Amino acid sequence: MKNRRVRLPRPFLLCSLICLGAAPPSSHREGPFVTENPKVDATDFYMFTSYEAGREDFVTLVANYLPLQDPYGGPNYFTLDPEAAYDIHVDNDGDSVEDLTFRFRFESRFRNLSLVVGDEGETKTVGVPLRNIGPVGADSLGALNEGEFFSLTLLEGRVQSPTKETPIQNRATGAVKFAKPLDNIGAKSIPDYESYADSFIYEIALPGGETGRLFVGQRADPFVVNLGETFDLVNLDPLGPVDAKENSLADKNVTSLVLELPKSFLAGSTAPVVGAWTSASLPRLTQLLENPTFGQPTRTSPELQQVSRLGMPLVNEVVIGLGDKNRFNASRPSGDTQFLNYVTHPTLPELLEILFGVTAPNLFPRADLVQVFLTGVPGLNDNGATSEMLRLNMDVPARPAAEQETLGVLAADNAGFPNGRRPGDDVVDAALRVVMGVLLDETAAPSGQLPYTDGAALHATDYLSAFPYLNSPLAGSPQ
Repeated sequence: MKNRRVRLPRPFLLCSLICLGAAPPSSHREGPFVTENPKVDATDFYMFTSYEAGREDFVTLVANYLPLQDPYGGPNYFTLDPEAAYDIHVDNDGDSVEDLTFRFRFESRFRNLSLVVGDEGETKTVGVPLRNIGPVGADSLGALNEGEFFSLTLLEGRVQSPTKETPIQNRATGAVKFAKPLDNIGAKSIPDYESYADSFIYEIALPGGETGRLFVGQRADPFVVNLGETFDLVNLDPLGPVDAKENSLADKNVTSLVLELPKSFLAGSTAPVVGAWTSASLPRLTQLLENPTFGQPTRTSPELQQVSRLGMPLVNEVVIGLGDKNRFNASRPSGDTQFLNYVTHPTLPELLEILFGVTAPNLFPRADLVQVFLTGVPGLNDNGATSEMLRLNMDVPARPAAEQETLGVLAADNAGFPNGRRPGDDVVDAALRVVMGVLLDETAAPSGQLPYTDGAALHATDYLSAFPYLNSPLAGSPQ
């Protein structure tokens, strides 16, 4: 017997939709606060068994930040925040609390390059306004006016009070500071950007003697979505061809933090399943200075407050209610029971029913969504935790890019979403089909077997098939 669903008057519902559409926190800008602080806005998180040949014993984790970067975004381009902490967390014992946290901290080094300007007797040495004053390469930093560097620290235990902190070293040099490549300003500044960026891939020394790989830098945004029409009250045909629309992010870049780590290093008591997510934190107190400098534009406190969080894709964008989006970004998985109603009684299917005449699933609470978003799929990647995180069963073999199914587990490809997430997983189409009830019986979800799509298609072969997997960023000037 179907549960009874309360029907609100249609004018009220349409008014609610219009109000929602007036200022929607779009994908890549999923909380009101992070729209004011884009440098700490987590856009996407990926975790998958490496499918580069010969790397099947490794897991790749990717945290993307600073959304909607235009390639021509000069003169300052897209540095990360030196006051922020950018974290990748791993829960390997199924208690919804991080056991391993990889913390990235950034710094800019200003070289104050200057030119002598003026006729003889009237010359002055004047600082240049640009980040580079000539072609830049890994071995030609003399033209670089501002360089960006970062450290990586492994925190063991709870991130607020770690039991151990280990600076991660460059395996080749022993250094604990790593250089980040300049954004892809254009072909005149960096003629061969792909080779230039590859020189910033590092082998890193992990505690216990194991080795991983690391890359941090600008990439072409890998997320594929028909963004504008989706958030214009789903102004598209959700039952049309999967490739009918352009990817709205095809002309955007993003900043990627990419780690490749041995499975043996990540494994814990819930092996082979691990959970992971990314977060960013800012100083609790920030004071604006009357006379800011390049190195100190503000004065901040050392205490940090989490302001951004992302594990499973699309949760904050289309699951969490507008009033709780900032709260979700500040929360941790261990406290996710406060958001349970958004998963057990989702609003997105009801909105699609109103807009397109399809029938929303009528079985509550939605245990199928609890499995996908909060517990993991039984027998595949459940880890005992009830919280929102990306989960990966490391025993499931990786598939080569050419053999990957874009719908992942829905298409019998258990190496894909929601068992982790690969760049080539179409999480928008998969999420639409899941929320509309593809996992439910037809009696509970009469429209659940329809092929919902946003119309923007992708495939794993669209991306690199080797570390760091994400494509080189678009250039500010291609020639």
